[in-house]
Amino acid sequence: MKPKLKTKRAKLKKFVHVRSTRVLKTQGAAAFEGAVIAYEPVWAIGTGKSATPAQAQAVHKFIRDHIAKVDANIAEQVIIQYGGSVNASNAAELFAQPDIDGALVGGASLKADAFAVIVKAAEAAKQA
Repeated sequence: MKPKLKTKRAKLKKFVHVRSTRVLKTQGAAAFEGAVIAYEPVWAIGTGKSATPAQAQAVHKFIRDHIAKVDANIAEQVIIQYGGSVNASNAAELFAQPDIDGALVGGASLKADAFAVIVKAAEAAKQA
């Protein structure tokens, strides 16, 4: 892994840790009950670039595991969605990841055919 990428990942983990710890300490795990959490890499916003399924899964797992330290039941039921340039080509692989519960679809939602592929991928993952 490139040193620059390793540094970015470390900063991201620290950011997620600090933010979620703040909520957990002030509001408790109950603040996440019925919650939907969205994760989108800053570098993916408006670029058309997406994290690999493994990269996205690693961050989603980190978020879920962090909540689980306080309340495993809430961590299991919280919905964590990925929002980094989800499209017809990568949706199925993203949805196949165990901690990715859905997606925030941007530009691909404006193309009916592409969006239909994404919806079908989500349905297939839910039934798997």
